[in-house]
Amino acid sequence: MIKVENLTKRFEKFCALNAISCTINDGCIYGMVGSNGAGKSTFLRILTGVYRADMGSATVDGEEIFNNPVVLGKIAYVPDELYFLPGATMNRMADMYKSCYARFDTERFKKLASRLSLDVKKPISTFSKGMKRQAATILALSTMPEYIFFDETFDGLDPVMRNYVKSIICEDVIDRGATAVITSHSLRELEDTCDQLALLHRGGLILESDIQNLKTAQFKVQVAFSEEYDREKFENIPGMKILHFVKHGSVANMIVKGERDAVAASMRALSPLLFDILPLTLEEVFTYETAALGYTFDFE
Repeated sequence: MIKVENLTKRFEKFCALNAISCTINDGCIYGMVGSNGAGKSTFLRILTGVYRADMGSATVDGEEIFNNPVVLGKIAYVPDELYFLPGATMNRMADMYKSCYARFDTERFKKLASRLSLDVKKPISTFSKGMKRQAATILALSTMPEYIFFDETFDGLDPVMRNYVKSIICEDVIDRGATAVITSHSLRELEDTCDQLALLHRGGLILESDIQNLKTAQFKVQVAFSEEYDREKFENIPGMKILHFVKHGSVANMIVKGERDAVAASMRALSPLLFDILPLTLEEVFTYETAALGYTFDFE
């Protein structure tokens, strides 16, 4: 389990992370979305021992991460900015990984490289951007890590390869009980992959939730009445919170938070001319949640 408490990291001119706290349970895929500069890469670099926190703590299985070989041996990290030895082939990089990771699985490395049709004897410098990211992912997963960290994992991958890499990551989580932490500036990249999602904004963790709860606890209500009415008509409905309200003519569209069946029963009791409940996309959920908290955030 990864436990983060009041994690803070400052650089010379700005605060990259400001008192972040979260718990990432074993065997899950935890997604973190945020705009460029939100602090996602800094967060991962602390969790992988690249940076030391200025304040607060980050632990894996109860142990501090920074400068701890036991913990670092459980971790694989694919950064946004990839690095390979000059002139190296995948085979040479695999030899280097084997010298650092006791559990490096050569057979798995060969199998994954074959599945992705990557030439392990060809210099990685000749690979395309997407192929380099595939190579880095294969090398990381071949260390048989308990914790896998990916920064902008799907950047440069075509849609088919993106889905394939997602399936490989999911295999590790399901088959081996590994934990994956994935960051992205695009919510759409994470929606169909993660168990939990968090929103990082200007160094702060402003929203974190189980995806299923996010999707079921909020929904769109469309309603119409013959008489004149406004938002106040719905303000006192028990267990319903209105996050957004707009009315055109006799038809109102609302984004609400609450228990769906209870809200539906209360609405029908008002005898509307028109009533419907519609699902929200995860992007809409995050947009209205953050707006309710006083934040604005543009998803790609």
